[in-house]
Amino acid sequence: MDLAIVEQENTASKIYEIRGLKVMLDRYLAELYQVETKNLNKAMKRNADKTLRCFCVCSI
Repeated sequence: MDLAIVEQENTASKIYEIRGLKVMLDRYLAELYQVETKNLNKAMKRNADKTLRCFCVCSI
């Protein structure tokens, strides 16, 4: 199986639908971008005005 297909399937399995919104936990998104979760959260706060409105990150 092609590596790109496997990665896409793995990513898709980490997206949840909550109250009609597609949500990815911050730890999975950080893993995708290969950064630490705390640095991802800092960047999200720092660039809140540039972040897409439909983009939602949840942390637990």
